[in-house]
Amino acid sequence: MDRRHFLKTSLTTGVSAGVGASLAGSWAPLSAMADDLPDVKITRVVGFDLVTHRDKLVGRNSRLNVHGDRSMDRMIRIYTNTGAEGLGPCRSSQADVAKLLGKNPLTLIDQQHHQTISPLGRRTTALWDLAGKLLEKPVYELLGGEGREKVPVYDGSIYFIDLLPQFADNWQDRFKQEIDMARADGHRGAKVKIGRGAKWMERAAGDARDVEVIRLIREHAGDDFVIGVDANNGYNLAITKRFLEQVGDLNLAFVEEMFPETVEECLELKAFIAKHGWKTLVADGESQRSPAGFKPFVQADAIDVMQGDMKHFGFELLLEEAKLGAAKNILVAPHNWGSLLGYYMQLHVGRAVKNFYMAEHDPLKTDVLLAEGYTRAGGLATVPDAPGLGLALDEKKFKSKAIVKFDLKG
Repeated sequence: MDRRHFLKTSLTTGVSAGVGASLAGSWAPLSAMADDLPDVKITRVVGFDLVTHRDKLVGRNSRLNVHGDRSMDRMIRIYTNTGAEGLGPCRSSQADVAKLLGKNPLTLIDQQHHQTISPLGRRTTALWDLAGKLLEKPVYELLGGEGREKVPVYDGSIYFIDLLPQFADNWQDRFKQEIDMARADGHRGAKVKIGRGAKWMERAAGDARDVEVIRLIREHAGDDFVIGVDANNGYNLAITKRFLEQVGDLNLAFVEEMFPETVEECLELKAFIAKHGWKTLVADGESQRSPAGFKPFVQADAIDVMQGDMKHFGFELLLEEAKLGAAKNILVAPHNWGSLLGYYMQLHVGRAVKNFYMAEHDPLKTDVLLAEGYTRAGGLATVPDAPGLGLALDEKKFKSKAIVKFDLKG
């Protein structure tokens, strides 16, 4: 058996019986093959902060002040004795990360069930990246590979720019410019923040401005541009209905987090939308802490799109969420803000599951990270068939720009 075939067989079979008897019910043990795994060992883990930037300043939403033009992904870089490396976001403690040292990464992943067991908990992206490189497979294939070849994506960065002082006198033109920027960046859709009356403006005036902004964007972007709205729970059900009565004719793709979600109010909102003959989807759930929180909404058909946070859920819980929704034809569209790596993770989920809706793009950039093969055009993103995530580091820029937090060797 050649090395590549053996690695594929090993990872599909599962992990070592030494993982523990408590997992016997769900984990596929290697049994007699456990001692015959290739001699791959984790020899070093570097934790670092990857600073990213946007080409524009992002303003407020209904809850938070100016979001700025910078963000940061906390990352780990896993080295092995074979030369293969894994890369991904991770906020696990240094003590937990240290527990990876000396381990064979192939004993930490069960491809058959799309799960991992490791000290990293849900923060397993770097392990999936490493497994993909060892197996010469893209992560999305390890996760199932059942999604579309091209992943729908939208620009999630249209915030309250009208409330920034520098645009106060020409905010209408600035919204048009930002839609044009989104188109130039390969998008054919955007999510627009609403809810000014929750905190920053008097209620009636803020609600009126929300409507004005949506109408302005639709007129400028044209009928072929996808528009969703996100109130960050800055509305209640009554305000949501009033808002939709004024913009329902604009063919909104989805309404997100209009109010703190309850099954009863989400059902009432869906009935209201159906009564008017609109095709707008009800999306919610970025604050859910696990797929279990979605179960009552799924059972009642109370939402159309589930939005577990990409980095908080990680690959495993996003796949669990997708499986939960698939039984009721409910879509998944991970929440992702402030994370460049979260964007790429979403795209792999989009290639992995059938009921993926759209990926949220926060237009962050860095020249430290190389993403060859990822493209975005016409509102669709491509994902390379390169091993792992298909990402790499520019070593020279990594040395000069990455903020190293720890360097563990074993």
